[in-house]
Amino acid sequence: MNKKLLAGFVALALPVLSATAGKPAPPNIIFILTDNLGYGDLGCYGSKLHRTPHLDRMAAEGLRLTSFYSASGVCTPSRAALMTGCYPRRINMHVSGEGKLVLMPGDSKGLNPEESTIAKLLAGRGYATLCLGKWHLGDQPSFLPTRHGFGQFFGIPYSEDMVPGPQRPRAPPLPLMRDETVIEAPVDRDLLTQRCTAEALRFIATNTARPFFLYFAPAVPGSTARPFASPAFQGRSQNGPYGDSIEELDWAVGEILAALKRLGLDEKTLVVWTSDNGAVRRVPPQGSNAPLTGWGYDTSEGAMRMPCLVRWPGRVPAGKVGDELCTMMDWLPTCAKLAGAEPPRDRIVDGHDIRALLCGETGATSRYDQTGFFFYRMGQLEAVRAGAWKLYLPLEKKIGKGKQGAAKAPLRLFDVRADLGETNECAATHPDVIARLTALAEAARADLGDGERAGKNQRPAGTVDQPKPQRLPAGGK
Repeated sequence: MNKKLLAGFVALALPVLSATAGKPAPPNIIFILTDNLGYGDLGCYGSKLHRTPHLDRMAAEGLRLTSFYSASGVCTPSRAALMTGCYPRRINMHVSGEGKLVLMPGDSKGLNPEESTIAKLLAGRGYATLCLGKWHLGDQPSFLPTRHGFGQFFGIPYSEDMVPGPQRPRAPPLPLMRDETVIEAPVDRDLLTQRCTAEALRFIATNTARPFFLYFAPAVPGSTARPFASPAFQGRSQNGPYGDSIEELDWAVGEILAALKRLGLDEKTLVVWTSDNGAVRRVPPQGSNAPLTGWGYDTSEGAMRMPCLVRWPGRVPAGKVGDELCTMMDWLPTCAKLAGAEPPRDRIVDGHDIRALLCGETGATSRYDQTGFFFYRMGQLEAVRAGAWKLYLPLEKKIGKGKQGAAKAPLRLFDVRADLGETNECAATHPDVIARLTALAEAARADLGDGERAGKNQRPAGTVDQPKPQRLPAGGK
């Protein structure tokens, strides 16, 4: 090649090469979502009972969020919000096909296959995708992870407590699935965390040359009275089976972080760790939502304000604490942007891109300060948070008998930034805040729906006729 031709080729190529060189490679993304684990269950959030050295190291090497909210106080809706970036009511995943709080085995309802998910967006950018552990967004074939952007699935299709018994006499043996096939039933629940961790390590090791999205959703501490842990961890903690399961989860995180380091992927990987909802009430108590009030399965702080750790060496500042309001819905737009994709523009996505908050950019603020974050109805309460304020809005309740009609209990307002335990109710002294947050709640009701009323921008869930629970194929063991 002559010198003039070579010089011309270099001149044309340099801008392209410079643009490519200046654009950071999309990160690997590992999202770990535990089940029914409380705000106060980790050492880095104040636990004195549980040894969590690897999660504590995640906090020391990354960001610890203190105003991170699930979009629901119960598992199916919160997982739907994570996958789609939407309020559960937006996509009609706030109740099951039977009107229950979560999907049941053989439910006719599930996450609509037409919805856009994190996995679909990242797979479209060339990511390898794997779902591990508990899914709980529908057990019918059209609702499984493999129909929502995941190339692989290894785990259980719903909660670990949904097994045959007096409360569920028709439930099938708890199925372990690989992709869309049941490979064991019943699965040994004690070994699930170990087996899923092994699958995670294999997936990471086989995808060192391409970006990957690993969604690891352990089924513990879970909903059973005795949480599960492998024999190696049973009896090791100071808090019985519950603590054993927490400490095994911490071990799993340590294994994953060690693999990233060993394979040279540490600075190429964003790792997020959180829970779908808060610790639930048990007798005697095992989990802790301290210093928050309330338990899982309602709209309390304890139900919906989650521990959340974010680690990405070189991009997320180490040892930081972030108290800006952010939610489970924010991960879809954030992950999409990190991967060079765009959130869907043909439908409403409620979450916000929080890269600036995660990376500690000066002046980064939460958009929920203006728009509010709506806690949809569970039990007898709705609520809304904006900035430091959380307003509880009770439903109407009957008073007396006959024609006395209905009355509303008093509104309750708390500064949940300064008063985490909600000990100082201050509605009477802040009528302006009451008015602003009530207006935000009314707008959310009209948009998303309220009780029996469908919202003007609510989308349908997926449904199937004649659903069948997942069982072993004929001849299976």
